Amino acid sequence: MARRTTWTGLTDMELIERLSDAKDEVFKLRFQIVTGRLDNTARLKQAKKEVARAMTELRAREIQAAEELETQRQEAANG
Repeated sequence: MARRTTWTGLTDMELIERLSDAKDEVFKLRFQIVTGRLDNTARLKQAKKEVARAMTELRAREIQAAEELETQRQEAANG
């Protein structure tokens, strides 16, 4: 549960930056696996999960913003 609060506590720009960093790390780790230089292969799985968490949080925010916009449109139409 603590992880979720750390992801939700970030601003959109911080979240996008972390997503970019995590994607870059996944790329580098995959390259290290191919070249045989990676010792800790579990780190790749962790990095992929970070990408997924960031993308999930961004999508949740996108859905929430769309719902709020729809609510405002309905209130304006009714009011």
